[in-house]
Amino acid sequence: MQHVYIEPVPKGRWGPIDGYTLEFTDGTLITHQIYQSEKLAASEIRLRGYTPMVAKVRITDKTEPAHWEAAV
Repeated sequence: MQHVYIEPVPKGRWGPIDGYTLEFTDGTLITHQIYQSEKLAASEIRLRGYTPMVAKVRITDKTEPAHWEAAV
């Protein structure tokens, strides 16, 4: 299965997280919806047949495997 990344919004900044977007490795959005929790975002990804990946750090890099883990 292809990985889909649950990205915190706003991207690339410290501070509070306003929600989460769903993106492929190249940064293409799956949907323009902003999800209020990682759990809701992961559920949506699974419904679409992908593997959800959640961030382990606030400022993420999709090419760095240490920044990501599979959603439970």
